[in-house]
Amino acid sequence: MIQHLPATLELTVAAMILSIVISIPLGVLASIKPGSFPDRAGMTFALFGQSAPVFWIGIMFILLFGVKLRWFPISGRGGIENLIMPAMTLALFSTAAQTRLTRSSMMDVLDKDFIRTARSKGLTESRVIIKHALKNALIPIITIVALQFGMMLSGAVITETIFAWPGVGRLAVYAIYNRDYPVIQAAVFVTSAFFIFINLFVDVVYTKIDPRITYK
Repeated sequence: MIQHLPATLELTVAAMILSIVISIPLGVLASIKPGSFPDRAGMTFALFGQSAPVFWIGIMFILLFGVKLRWFPISGRGGIENLIMPAMTLALFSTAAQTRLTRSSMMDVLDKDFIRTARSKGLTESRVIIKHALKNALIPIITIVALQFGMMLSGAVITETIFAWPGVGRLAVYAIYNRDYPVIQAAVFVTSAFFIFINLFVDVVYTKIDPRITYK
């Protein structure tokens, strides 16, 4: 388990970074002008990302980028070129979910009175969006990011199996085939422990974002 855990963490962290970098700017851009082309494009992408099965996405990436274009290796763990396709596959569903939540959270905040007050003071639109709106919309965004990170850890089984990535998920699949119950129990325990730690960390982060939240 210790030998396979770094591979799973590497894949999950890379997928989550990719998901955050894409989803938050896309969701913010879609919320600024509802009904515009960026909004429609972002929501279409989110619909596709949440509808397409992970195994199908992985196979399509292998056929397109690995077999036809030969840009990336199709299996195994090595350099960053081996990480790109599995990370994209694992990140797609989370990116779609986070994009939709970012959009809805931002649209809710942008209708608040303090946003109108900030604009009436003559602040630039970028300052209003980033400093005032996005900061106040972060609580639900951070919540879903944490939940998606936990789901990535537990849901990396399919991605690791498709790309022959030597992580905990692939190890658990082999353990199930071989009826190796101690390894299965260890995989479930490790995944659950990370999920609990992530939720605890997010609860602490809440207090840094919103001073009104305290724990006594």
